[in-house]
Amino acid sequence: MFTKMTKSKHTFKIITFSLTLLILLGLITSIIASESSVADDNNEEDDVKDFEELLALDEEEEAAEDSQVKSAEAEVLTKAQRIVPELNMENYKRVVFEGNEFVLVLGYAPWCFRSAELMPRFAEAANVLNKMGNPIVLAKIDAERHPKAASVLGISGFPTLLLFVNGSSQAYTGGFSTEEMVLWARKKTGMPVIRLNSVPEAEDFLSKNRMFIIGLFEKFEGEDYEEFAKAAVADNEIQFAETSSSEVAAALFPDAKTKGHFLGLVKNEPETHVAFEDTLAMGKILQFLEYNKFPLVTTLTEQNSIRVYASPVKLQVFVFGNADDFKNLLAPLQDVARKFKSKILFVYVDITDDNLAKPFLTLFGYEDSKKAVVTAFDNKVNAKYLLESDPTAHSLEEFCSGLFHGTLSTYFKSQPIPNNENATVLTVVGRTFENLVLTSPQNVLLEVYAPWCVDCEDMSKKIVKLAKHFKGFDNLIISRIDASTNEHPELQITEYPMLLFYPSADKSNPIKVSAKSSLKDLAIFINKNAKVIKHNQEATAKDEL
Repeated sequence: MFTKMTKSKHTFKIITFSLTLLILLGLITSIIASESSVADDNNEEDDVKDFEELLALDEEEEAAEDSQVKSAEAEVLTKAQRIVPELNMENYKRVVFEGNEFVLVLGYAPWCFRSAELMPRFAEAANVLNKMGNPIVLAKIDAERHPKAASVLGISGFPTLLLFVNGSSQAYTGGFSTEEMVLWARKKTGMPVIRLNSVPEAEDFLSKNRMFIIGLFEKFEGEDYEEFAKAAVADNEIQFAETSSSEVAAALFPDAKTKGHFLGLVKNEPETHVAFEDTLAMGKILQFLEYNKFPLVTTLTEQNSIRVYASPVKLQVFVFGNADDFKNLLAPLQDVARKFKSKILFVYVDITDDNLAKPFLTLFGYEDSKKAVVTAFDNKVNAKYLLESDPTAHSLEEFCSGLFHGTLSTYFKSQPIPNNENATVLTVVGRTFENLVLTSPQNVLLEVYAPWCVDCEDMSKKIVKLAKHFKGFDNLIISRIDASTNEHPELQITEYPMLLFYPSADKSNPIKVSAKSSLKDLAIFINKNAKVIKHNQEATAKDEL
């Protein structure tokens, strides 16, 4: 019994010891794991911290590089601006009228956005011309701060550019990029043509000029050369270059003819080379440049808008769309443009640019459009056209062919046809003008208005009262048309509001009624004219019987 109890106690001690040992081992393992986990967490935190420090270091280096670039740009601009003297009451006479043969003056105002936009380009042009050794001086004047000096110089708007040659001023007619101002200044100071004598010179010239005309002449004399030189002076936009070497000409224009005289236009565009194939005369050279200087598809900007609007190419296609639309349409547009080169001008306008796009889109009633819109203009007859199907390669070519051959139908704006049932005053739109006004058997009084017209509101109230007064008058229609959103070739607008009376006997000669007429005067006019016309019609009918 005692032996059993002793064994039992001994066994219990062993079990207890084993359990205690297991618990201790578990605790030790847990502590080690915990410490390992903490260590891992700490390591991960350290890794993240190190990574963030590396990123911060990269950002600091990029910022430093940007700062250096901006600093360098600022230094160049500051240097360029120092070259441009600031005119005032004390020095403007000396600089402009006494001390220099050529002075290009920029009149600006500190608050003028366009002045601020032009100033850095003007300063850079001064810097480039100075490095070239050109004799022209570029100067600027704050016309608000020095109004008397600005007035003497002839500056009245902002920004204004004027060239003074020996004190006599002439208008600036060049472009507004740095390159265009440099080119214009060179031409006006007796350097209209650059002579190229070697292939390396030609290659360097090619790398620096986006568009130019190259002339190949055996000798720089004679009638043909003189016409070329005169054209170089007369043109304000394109750099002229000349050479007597066929190798030099070929480096610029690979297909240049090597015998006799040759002229070719070189552009940094898909249509790179265009050969001049007419007789060498100043007028024909200038016309050739006017018709070929634009790329196949020109992107309209504030800077080139005046040149685009002044183009002698009277047939023009304007494509409105966003960047994605332009990307998708560019290739088919260029293909079509090649077929109508120098006959139709193709222009792309960013539809999100309200300043450039809206004035055109409003002409078609598409000012709020978000989709691509293709339009066309024939400036010879002041007609406009709209591609009413989706723009595809086929529809674009068909549309442009119709424009060129004069087979397109002129587009006139129109609102949707309204429901005039039970209306006292009938609403006329572009699509219903023919039926409701021109071919209807009744006399028609038409109010022509625009929503933005302040005086139109009073006239509209009179028209409503007249319509109620003459309700049931079988021989009379009283109507109105919003001429800002509706057009018809027979509706010629000269003012707002307008009142037109179309006699039933002669719709081709409407009577213009004074918009200042009182309600009573208008009623008398209607009674008189409607009844007279009705009476004449009845008399004619009796005579026929």
